Amino acid sequence: MLKFLIQRSFSGVLVLLGVVVVIFILLNIIPVNAEQMSLGENADEATVLAVKKKLRLNHSPGMRLWYYLSDLSPLSIQSHSDSEAPLYLDNGDYQYATVLKFASKSLVLKQPYFGRSFQSGKPVWEILSKKMLPTTILALTAISLASIIGIALGLVAALNYGKFLDRGLVAFSVLGISIPSYFSALLLAIIFGYYLSSYTHLNITGPLIDVSDIGEYFINWRNLILPTIALGIRPVAIILQLTRNSMLDVLRADYVRTAKSKGLSNRVVILKHALRNALNPVVTSITGWFAALLAGAFFVEYIFDFKGLGHETVHALTMFDFPLVMGAVLIIAASFVFVNILVDILYSYLDPRIKIDG
Repeated sequence: MLKFLIQRSFSGVLVLLGVVVVIFILLNIIPVNAEQMSLGENADEATVLAVKKKLRLNHSPGMRLWYYLSDLSPLSIQSHSDSEAPLYLDNGDYQYATVLKFASKSLVLKQPYFGRSFQSGKPVWEILSKKMLPTTILALTAISLASIIGIALGLVAALNYGKFLDRGLVAFSVLGISIPSYFSALLLAIIFGYYLSSYTHLNITGPLIDVSDIGEYFINWRNLILPTIALGIRPVAIILQLTRNSMLDVLRADYVRTAKSKGLSNRVVILKHALRNALNPVVTSITGWFAALLAGAFFVEYIFDFKGLGHETVHALTMFDFPLVMGAVLIIAASFVFVNILVDILYSYLDPRIKIDG
């Protein structure tokens, strides 16, 4: 197990490194005057130069990429004597512990640093960490409801194979797969948040963490309903088809016929023997879809003004706030890597035939 975790973690680091390099190159192709974005049009030349130095814009793209990778690395060599150095340790950006100290540099163990926003000048992690909770709650709620509904409908379809109900559910799943999440979000917002709002009492837009009239923060669960449905439609359709097809294969297996021949009731055979073994590929899909929903929530959040990680990222793109965009993409990529490792471990426990070497 330890060997497996080390190998997969190393592969994950390589994936994240590739993501950082590709996104950095793509974003640096676009000509953006970041110092003017931070200060406005009327800033004097001395202030502009100071901001360029703070954001490391006075260095070549290759050197900026190297500094960014060094900032992200939990173990790096930083300067502790030259306050003009780009990787100066005591500039207020790093939280670190010194491992080894040399004449002018130190080997430090530190919290990864994502840079500062072009727009607000605040640390990227400080901004994004506040937006991760609504997005995580949205993704967890959507995948939980999608799993329950999808498995239930897939089981019903398999038990009614070839009948009208089965064909209807298959047609529903095809329709659900075909409709993009952002289009579902627009339809739901217009129909239930606008035209039928007097009956549903749902808002067309609104954040999960809202502010009351007296300035107190509270969780507005009502604003979670429409984004959850919009995000959950496609996973429901996928899980429905996976459960149905897997159940049809399992119901033809010899051990199911043996269980029936022993006089076990259909309920016990289906729930204890058939469904339990049919869920292996479904669970794998569910865990993978959770990571996908974190990324798929971007435009859905923007449509519903949900004020989560996706909303913040789309807003940063429109404002060319590249450090925020890179930070958000890196967080999503890291979640994919983590979930994939978790899926492999979980699958080995669900299916005894799968063994993790090491």
